[in-house]
Amino acid sequence: MRLSESLSSYLAHRAIEALRKSGAAIRNDRLALAEVKKALARALDRDPRIDEAVARRIASLSRPVPVGSAEYEVLHRQYYEQEIAKNRR
Repeated sequence: MRLSESLSSYLAHRAIEALRKSGAAIRNDRLALAEVKKALARALDRDPRIDEAVARRIASLSRPVPVGSAEYEVLHRQYYEQEIAKNRR
C-alpha cells in the first residue's frame, strides 16, 4: 500500500506531535519528519506474503534470533530483498 505525499506528511506530523507530548526532545524537525516518512514507507510497502516467508526463513535458522533485535532486522531486510528478487524472475 502506497501513501500519497500529503497523507504521509500528515501522519509524520501527527507522529512528531505525539513524540513531543510524550516528552521526547526533537532537535531537527525536518530530519525527524523525513525519518518518520521513510519508516512509514518501509512499513507499508511490505508484502505480507513475503514477510511470512522471511519470518519462516529466519525461524528455521539453527540458532534463535530474537524478533526485534538488530540482527533480526538485518536478516529480515536481506532476506526480504532476496525474496523480491526471486519473485521478479
